[in-house]
Amino acid sequence: MDLAQLATPALVLDRRLLLANSQRMADRLGRFGVPLRPHVKTVKSAAVLHAAFGRLPKAITVSTLAEAEYFFAAGIADILYAVGIAPAKLEAVANLMAAGADIKIILDSMEAAHLTAERGRALGVRFKVVIEIDCDGHRAGLKPGDPTIVEVGRLLDGDAGTILAGVMTHAGASYDCRSEAALIAMAEQERAAVVTAAAALKAAGLVCPIVSMGSTPTALFAQHLDGITEVRTGVYLFQDLVMAGIGVCRPEDIALSVLVTVIGHNKEKGWIVTDGGWMALSRDRGTATQPVDQGYGLVCDLAGRIIPGLRVDAANQEHGIIAATGGASFDRARFPIGARLRVIPNHACATGAQHKAYRVIDGGLDVIATWERMGGW
Repeated sequence: MDLAQLATPALVLDRRLLLANSQRMADRLGRFGVPLRPHVKTVKSAAVLHAAFGRLPKAITVSTLAEAEYFFAAGIADILYAVGIAPAKLEAVANLMAAGADIKIILDSMEAAHLTAERGRALGVRFKVVIEIDCDGHRAGLKPGDPTIVEVGRLLDGDAGTILAGVMTHAGASYDCRSEAALIAMAEQERAAVVTAAAALKAAGLVCPIVSMGSTPTALFAQHLDGITEVRTGVYLFQDLVMAGIGVCRPEDIALSVLVTVIGHNKEKGWIVTDGGWMALSRDRGTATQPVDQGYGLVCDLAGRIIPGLRVDAANQEHGIIAATGGASFDRARFPIGARLRVIPNHACATGAQHKAYRVIDGGLDVIATWERMGGW
């Protein structure tokens, strides 16, 4: 089967680009001798991980317990659940531990630490806990110089229901950078923040085995990683238009696309209408605040070559509206009803979440495999 025969919309993954993106990160981190703990929230597929690394990695980051359960069943035991823990989920974490998973959870307050320790004692387990550090004011975590870090560390270290496992941070604000210099500076800001927090714990006589940082932009632009024990990145395996918009990759490096079919034309408005609406592309408009707004995605021909001047300008549930950018004109006869196109997504994680499987190609049109992907929480 080839792409011209697939039912649409379909999620297409180019294995050739996946491997190139994986190698680029491996080469980058190899310069610093720091191991990678890939974030699997983007791929949600053991087959994709196996292809990207030649084997399943020993350690991963997850964003849902469903991911933790799925990848543990696939054979990966070392797992960091990198979302602040909800107390109601701790029993599920304990069940994974009982099954043999080496799972770590994160939190960023004394309140959460007390609740976690109490629940650990009740369940008869010691939860391994990593303290989340706020390196950029983006979302969550304790500021690097906050004395609460040591207070939380002491509680976790001294309680029968918890173990202090380390510190972690995520430079979400790196997605707002607009130059290479800004990305380099953000990488150093992220590194310094989590290393400072680790130093405070060690100065208080506490252990801090994990010092973890990670975002695709900062990992690829860091100038050194002194004091870091691991790096977490996820979207780099696929890349997307948000990453291209901040200079992390080129649009041509993006391994993921959505195959769609032309189902009509609106001549009055100058539109091409496809069967790829937001149910296939997602509603993510991550490039809307960037210097170049890519709409709901850039349009490519069947072979994946970007068609200059076209983007998905609007999306209804099952209809994608392709229009020319900047009022440019185009020959609609090039795109008759039944023609196949591919759309490069704004946000690989969000677009991937709309689909149950990848249709895998290897730089051409032939579908060489179908890889299932998991979902849910």
